[in-house]
Amino acid sequence: MPLRAKITNPAFAVQRTMASSSPRIDSLPTDEPRDVLFNSHLGLRTITLNRPKKLNSLNGSMARKIVPRLQEWQKSQLANVVVIKGEGRAFCAGGDVAALALQNKKGKEGQQESKDYFALEYKLDHLIATYPKPYVAFIDGITMGGGVGLSLHAPFRIATENTVFAMPETTIGFFPDVGASFFLPRMDGEVGMFCALTSEQLKGVDVFWAGIATHYLHSSSLPDLEARLAELQFKDYDSLQHRLQIIDSTIEEFCTGLPHDKPPGSSVVGGNTRAAIDYVFQPVNTISEVLDALTGLEENASGTAPQEVQDWAKRTKATILSRSPTSVRVTMRQLRKGRGWNIAETFAREGIIADRFMEHPDFVEGVSALLINKPKTKPNWSPATLDQVSDKAVAEFFDPEPRLELLNTSESSRYTDYPHAFIGLPREGEVGEFVRSAKAETTREEVVEAFVKARGGKQGVREKVGEILERKTEMGREGEGGEGGEGVMSWKR
Repeated sequence: MPLRAKITNPAFAVQRTMASSSPRIDSLPTDEPRDVLFNSHLGLRTITLNRPKKLNSLNGSMARKIVPRLQEWQKSQLANVVVIKGEGRAFCAGGDVAALALQNKKGKEGQQESKDYFALEYKLDHLIATYPKPYVAFIDGITMGGGVGLSLHAPFRIATENTVFAMPETTIGFFPDVGASFFLPRMDGEVGMFCALTSEQLKGVDVFWAGIATHYLHSSSLPDLEARLAELQFKDYDSLQHRLQIIDSTIEEFCTGLPHDKPPGSSVVGGNTRAAIDYVFQPVNTISEVLDALTGLEENASGTAPQEVQDWAKRTKATILSRSPTSVRVTMRQLRKGRGWNIAETFAREGIIADRFMEHPDFVEGVSALLINKPKTKPNWSPATLDQVSDKAVAEFFDPEPRLELLNTSESSRYTDYPHAFIGLPREGEVGEFVRSAKAETTREEVVEAFVKARGGKQGVREKVGEILERKTEMGREGEGGEGGEGVMSWKR
């Protein structure tokens, strides 16, 4: 445990051991599955996803337990902080799509049951996204699909060396849901679109560099952090923002450093590959133009693409062409439209898209091929190619108007950007705005120091801002605001 991160209650070590070894589980019918465990200790309330053999995949039973418990804690003056975590090597590997596909094979009745599940899941995710108390997700392990919905909308998402993030829905003939329409388009550049169309996995500290996680800790620090969070006390008049700031600084006490061999520029979210992502998936490109751009980089038509970018382009093109054509086309439109949706509209509209996919053959085909058939088979998508998916067919996934009744209907439930965005690493847009408004003689080093100071020395800020400046600024050239001079920094168009 870091020296600064001391547990202040001298009896707490014993209490924590008792709490973790014997979590208080509310009385349930004897035949009710123990798929979620709830624990209360001091001001901390914990949710433990408890299906380790199924990688904690989320199902209706779990969601129906979590929703009322969150609502109960929301009203409790004794509950200060909520932590959600997973048992075993996964936080949550997604929804239990295999069970849903088997339901869908029963026809309309089974499809309706699947639609009802997604409606419940989205209500839970929106509740988390608008929760009025601090909510901390320990994404220690596999975090995909439904697990992303349980964590990414939270103000605190803590990644570890074990974290594996992905949105693999196009692989199974579905679409990136659980609020992906909101959070993916708001990631830096076009990283969100890239992750959505390819199901690219980000691992360990790369999840932090991408902005998916707000903090990066070694997994061995999580029990001590949990103990410290339980001790936190707030004044009744403390605002939510003030409470979040206290928790942010508390988590920072447990940060013991970042892997030296994995700087932000070495991953898919930085460096040459990242520049290629923004070029290929730029908002004006259709799917045909995306594929053409990938072909150009693969063949190195300009003679300037590094080998790593050529290899990435070849792999990415093959990946997209292997996915469900309907999923790819719908996902591309979904993320472009999602830039303008508020958080409540996001889940309501995703409810319509999910309903359409439950009626589409690609979902059952994709899930069966990947997860049910033994051995795995190659899915036969319908239609089979991207050019066979008409614009009319894509548009049908976005009609009619949404009907999902959310659990939180207050004004705060309809924000257009995360109110807690200040907690994570600086986003590319923030850095760009700072550079464009800075004095002409401002250096890169001064920009970095300004962000480090503004974030209170937060771990990773120096490296992240430095990588953004290296990739997105140039010295001594014409800038967006007019002529630049020798040694003058300007933001690249």
